[in-house]
Amino acid sequence: MFVPRFLRAAFAAACVSAALAPQLARAADYPDRPISLIVGYPAGGSVDLTARLFGEALSKELGQSVVIENVGGAGGTIGAQRVARAQADGYTLLLGSTNEMVIARMINAAVKYDGAKDFTALGVIASQPMLLAASKASGVTTAAQYLEQLRAKAPGTFNYGSSGVGTTLHLAGEMVNQATGTRAEHVPYRGVAPLVTDLMSGQLDFGMLVLSSGLPQVRSDKIVALGVTEKKRSPVAPDVPALAETPGFESVDINVWFALYGPTGLPQPVAQKLSAALGKVLQSEAFRAKMQEAGGELSRPGLDPVAFQAAETAKYGALVKAAHIEAQ
Repeated sequence: MFVPRFLRAAFAAACVSAALAPQLARAADYPDRPISLIVGYPAGGSVDLTARLFGEALSKELGQSVVIENVGGAGGTIGAQRVARAQADGYTLLLGSTNEMVIARMINAAVKYDGAKDFTALGVIASQPMLLAASKASGVTTAAQYLEQLRAKAPGTFNYGSSGVGTTLHLAGEMVNQATGTRAEHVPYRGVAPLVTDLMSGQLDFGMLVLSSGLPQVRSDKIVALGVTEKKRSPVAPDVPALAETPGFESVDINVWFALYGPTGLPQPVAQKLSAALGKVLQSEAFRAKMQEAGGELSRPGLDPVAFQAAETAKYGALVKAAHIEAQ
């Protein structure tokens, strides 16, 4: 039987609408059960702390529980992989950071997800500068002295530690090397705790730390703060200069950031509801105060997370290339 083309088109559209109707109905009721917020690191670190503060605020906005799940391992990539493969219904989300969402795939061939293509970017939450710190044994107390010492000695005479090859801390150290034209040799550690121990004992000359991880030791006079890695001083530690204030370090501007993601294919109504809730959290003075106390600074509301991540990918790609870090 002959069926006119316009009727076939109408029938096809009706079928699509019927298929989407249950999904849209579920999205309209979202969320009607607890949400899992995955953190790719053990409890206690900067990503975990951000997730707990944000999860509490998000729960209030959505009127539903937000449960933090720590899925640690492989530099945050195991947790990210779990969210990439999760059902796209908005009940499994990721509190992602620079390492697993941008850098990991550049340096680790085993990472099979794409931080841009396999997730729905919902918004940037906050960022935190890193801290270039010196051991007391080094005798260096300012960024200017750091530069003088490294320029006066043969390349490789001094070293700096980070939490591992290809981490944000490692690449911040490489940015300092590039900006100053000096060469402190990188010493990778398995986490920040052993790095701090060696820095306090003088076995390590310098260290690159997330600000919140280094401040307790700075304030107890166990290590020396040379400067933060953002262009401006942190409101959490206004007495610590920005490295960029010192001649030779002007181009140093790097931080670690935290953002909210869902799996790719998240229904638009769900994504919009989550993005709107995130925007309200960012406007909360109570949340801002808690994040600042933890060492972080909130993102500006309305920042396009897709464009932001693309820019960060380009920046870190250049750093990885300049540091000659090859994917393993």
